[in-house]
Amino acid sequence: MRKAVILAGGFGTRLMEETEARPKPMVEIGGRPMLWHIMKLYSDCGIQDFVIPLGYKGFMIKEFFANYRLHMSDVTFDYGRNDEGRMTTHAGRAEAWKVTLVDTGLQTMTGGRLRRLRDHIGDAPFCMTYGDGVAKLDIQKVIAFHKAHGRLATVTAVHPPSRFGTLEMQGEQVAAFREKPQGGDNWINGGFFVLSPEVLDYIEGDQTVFEKEPMERLAADGQLMAYRHDGFWFSMDTLRDKKQLEEMWATGNPPWGMG
Repeated sequence: MRKAVILAGGFGTRLMEETEARPKPMVEIGGRPMLWHIMKLYSDCGIQDFVIPLGYKGFMIKEFFANYRLHMSDVTFDYGRNDEGRMTTHAGRAEAWKVTLVDTGLQTMTGGRLRRLRDHIGDAPFCMTYGDGVAKLDIQKVIAFHKAHGRLATVTAVHPPSRFGTLEMQGEQVAAFREKPQGGDNWINGGFFVLSPEVLDYIEGDQTVFEKEPMERLAADGQLMAYRHDGFWFSMDTLRDKKQLEEMWATGNPPWGMG
């Protein structure tokens, strides 16, 4: 399994302070787009081939990758040779990624974007996630879990982090305080799917939201399994979330890794 799909076409309306100027996956954490951080998670687990469906301001993602090697390299510009000058790139830090960028429409929903990638996915199971979440996750273990159960779809189940600290009380005395703990026994969709190509047959068209009818039908058909992840997971939905991720990165040891 060598391909990962990262959904990158939405409007990101809850992060309008940033997404008015750029697509949400291009919002930077530590000087690198969120999309880069997610791709590094997969790359560190041996997946180097990415298919990214575009929508809102997708040209910015195309321009980022068109100039990616330049961004990641030292470079010399020599304007003394001729009027146009000469550019020489030196030792670079660009990863050996293959990135396919597919325009999937401005108003297309998550399921529709996925369905439009049929020709780029191939016949083997593939990974899929959203363009706004990071985790300390061994993706190869999720893949192995998917292969072992033999169903069509695997979703990574995570505990939602609490926005507030919790108090453990004994009468009126505070016995313990936990700052922003994970969300107890609740499990939510954390992204980081592994999907067999047959899942695309559950998607009707462009206006299909993958998290509604397709996932509901997969579950009803007994074809959806959950990989339980108790470790770090974080989704960037608001400006507050972005600031928290920036603070984590600034420590020099963010819980999802330095890439």
